[in-house]
Amino acid sequence: MKNIFSLILLFISFSIFAQNGDALIGTYMTDQNEGMVNIIKKDSKYYGTLIWTKFPGKLDLNNPDKKQQTDKLAGKEILKDFAFDGKDLWHNGTIYDPKNGKTYSCKITRDEKGNLNVRGYIGVSMLGRTTFWVKAK
Repeated sequence: MKNIFSLILLFISFSIFAQNGDALIGTYMTDQNEGMVNIIKKDSKYYGTLIWTKFPGKLDLNNPDKKQQTDKLAGKEILKDFAFDGKDLWHNGTIYDPKNGKTYSCKITRDEKGNLNVRGYIGVSMLGRTTFWVKAK
């Protein structure tokens, strides 16, 4: 009986502390309040779309694809293909920076309040920049 109780307690503790990849899903205000990104899940990957920008109607003028330079930034998917590692890290994805038209490797972590640290980088994570996104209420 004691062994069964120990197993049940162990199972409950694993369930309580297990991380949920879907915790990333939601809407976030980007740094400097320049945009709002909505993150969703498609199959087992996570994607983020810019749903609002500080300058309504702003076009994606810096996009290297000339055909997309006439597209509005609002509605553009800027986060792609993130996988959850089971430990509050979403990685192996990319982030598009509309300010310079470049796409970077990216990883995302969450703080205790549910806000995001979004790190875009080239090659290795040490060669990058982290921005802080606040979860919208």
